[in-house]
Amino acid sequence: QVQLVESGGGSVQAGGSLRLSCAASRYTYGLYCMGWFRQAPGKEREGVASIDTTRGSAYYADSVKGRFTISQDNPDNTLYLQMNSLKPEDTAMYYCAATKFSVAGRCRRTIENGGDGMEYWGKGTLVTISS
Repeated sequence: QVQLVESGGGSVQAGGSLRLSCAASRYTYGLYCMGWFRQAPGKEREGVASIDTTRGSAYYADSVKGRFTISQDNPDNTLYLQMNSLKPEDTAMYYCAATKFSVAGRCRRTIENGGDGMEYWGKGTLVTISS
C-alpha cells in the first residue's frame, strides 16, 4: 500500500505563499497520477492540481491557475504544490492523492471530479489564509 504524508501547511495572510510537500513511500513503482485536493468546512472536496507522473503533464483547477504550481521530484517520490498569491478562499484541508491506474485522460478528470478514482490518500495538511 502506497503511503502519502503531507506537510507544509500553516497560517499566512492573504497574498502570501506556502509550499506543500507530499512524501510517497512503499510500493511507489508504477504511480501514474498524483494530485492535490482540498476540502473546506461544509464544502465538497475539489481538485486543485494533478500531474501525470509518466509524461509530466500538469492540470489545474481554474481557481488556482497562475497562482499554484504542481511539481514532482521523481528520485525522492515527492510531490509539491507551490501556492502563491493566496486568498482567504484557499483556506482548506489539503490532501495528496495518487493512483496507479493509467487511463487516458484520468489525471485531468481528477480535477473535475474531486479526486474520484484516486486510490491512495494522505491524511491532509491544513492551510489557513487570513484577510
